[in-house]
Amino acid sequence: MSSSRERNDRKTPFRKGPEKREKPGGTRGSGRPQAQDGKDWLWGVHAIEAALANPARGKPRRILATADRAKALNARFGRLEVEIVEGRDIDRVLPQGAVHQGLAMKPEPLVPLSIEEIASPVAGMLVMLDQVTDPQNVGAIFRSAAAFGARGVILQDRNAPALTGALAKTAVGAVDKIPHASAVNLSRALEELADLGWRIVGLAGEATQTLEEALDGTPTVLVMGSEGEGLRRLVAEHCDVLAKIPMPGGFESINVSNAAAIALYECSRARPLGEVVTQI
Repeated sequence: MSSSRERNDRKTPFRKGPEKREKPGGTRGSGRPQAQDGKDWLWGVHAIEAALANPARGKPRRILATADRAKALNARFGRLEVEIVEGRDIDRVLPQGAVHQGLAMKPEPLVPLSIEEIASPVAGMLVMLDQVTDPQNVGAIFRSAAAFGARGVILQDRNAPALTGALAKTAVGAVDKIPHASAVNLSRALEELADLGWRIVGLAGEATQTLEEALDGTPTVLVMGSEGEGLRRLVAEHCDVLAKIPMPGGFESINVSNAAAIALYECSRARPLGEVVTQI
């Protein structure tokens, strides 16, 4: 899923002892701005602190920080191998306009769970995204999933964006707070989930039932489709029920991340009282 490979990137070795202050100019040996898509990087305080606190992450490959940010990180996490740089130097290794707050990190990638792993035990709620590819939408859905106690998020292997960059910044650390799984074929994944005892509820504007009517408090997988196409036919056919979010205002469409937040809230209300939700 999010393989986050480094290509032709000169990585500064970690050093023990005092933090190293880098000379301005981006990557070593070049004073020119570097064209980056950000897929190998995390940036922003919340995203990086959550990644450092996540035991599932390996040792960071690289941390760039301003002096104040480096001091704060070391105060919270102990002695880290940090390259102290100026904010403009971080600008050079990140996409234009990235709001990094003086902090960027090249992490080890998160390893996705299998469907069986994320689905066990059968309790609570899961979110599945069918061809939702916009990084900021996916990041916002992770954030809502964590806020409303979802057990995890299931992504399609081929069409999902990397869980780094703008996605992780939008998620505000949520990609490291709840697990995710990756599936090559979502229809087969839904079959596996159904066999394990999950009830599958797909969100579709053309549905006759409202989401409130469709939810019954049993372990539920909420399936969200892309804004343009909605749920694909085979994915919709593998749902136990299709449901819609009623919109009395007459406007028939809302952003998929907004729809997910509403659906997660509604699903959290339908869960049995006292149900324990386990997150990483």
